[in-house]
Amino acid sequence: MDRLSSKLLTWYNANKRTLPWRGHPSAYAVWVSEIMLQQTRVETVIPYFEKWMRLFPDINSLAKASEQDVLNAWEGLGYYSRARNLHKAAKIVAEQFHGEIPRDLNELRKLPGIGRYTLGAIASIAFGMDVSALDGNIKRVYARIFDIAEPVDSPIGEKILWELADQHLSKGHAGDYNQALMDLGATICVPKNPRCLICPVMELCKARENGTQAQRPVLKPKRKVPHFVQAAGVIIEGKKVLLAQRPSQGLLGGMWEFPNGRVSGDPASELPKALKTGYGLRGRVKRGDKIQKKETLGIVQHAYTHFKVTVHVFRCKLLSMPKGTNLKWVSLKGLDEYPMGKIDRQIARMIVE
Repeated sequence: MDRLSSKLLTWYNANKRTLPWRGHPSAYAVWVSEIMLQQTRVETVIPYFEKWMRLFPDINSLAKASEQDVLNAWEGLGYYSRARNLHKAAKIVAEQFHGEIPRDLNELRKLPGIGRYTLGAIASIAFGMDVSALDGNIKRVYARIFDIAEPVDSPIGEKILWELADQHLSKGHAGDYNQALMDLGATICVPKNPRCLICPVMELCKARENGTQAQRPVLKPKRKVPHFVQAAGVIIEGKKVLLAQRPSQGLLGGMWEFPNGRVSGDPASELPKALKTGYGLRGRVKRGDKIQKKETLGIVQHAYTHFKVTVHVFRCKLLSMPKGTNLKWVSLKGLDEYPMGKIDRQIARMIVE
């Protein structure tokens, strides 16, 4: 055991965070937590994890669940492909491995949603295997300790970091070592204003020695984030509202939304054409448009990973709609039963409050 791993393990044993998935007897709990923690803060994940484990306490219960129930449980956590992949993987494990997560790394990495980091985290934490892990916190820690000038999100930077992770892995203690790095990055070696004076590996940190800790990690220049404008129609008849289910693949796959479309001009004027093009909603209205504008409900804004969107929401009157589509009339009182992204959930709250 080298000095870095020795100091980290000593610190971790005395200061590790109390988290609901730590010390859990189930490898499934570790798997769920690691999927949820991808690109998501621990504080956000904890209530979702606890709710998830109540709803789906084991792999078989998750495998038997409907996709709508799975997405409902995940709603608000974002990056919904994680939930869909977890669901698909649970079905595979239930069918092919009798509900037990495979310990064979080749089989484990074949499961949907299992990348190199998740593989290392599950193998080391759940199964005690000597396998490295490298998440955002660990990348930052290594970039500072070894003063890495290469962008950590570049192929060269990643290669350097994985080599360091393998080189310094504490054999026989890999799970604790990987979690020590995660905790150090989350509590001390934080992105801004790292708490160097109380860091257990301060004397080993090259970035602190060189005065570059504020410049590490280096990241590739960010691309300009585009901004789009959309118009959405809230179509209510009686006590029901019209929703559309998104395709199972892609952004917010399988989630429900209010009919909408991207516009380039006046949102109110372009909404009828957008709904006709996107959903086939037809009717006798002025200029052949499908719907008739009634009133403005509000404006909703949201930032996704790669773009931002502003949605203008209008109450609309439907004249006719096609049959056999992804459109569905839903009780206003039952909107909570339909998983939605943040934008559409905000719209739902506009009409039921």
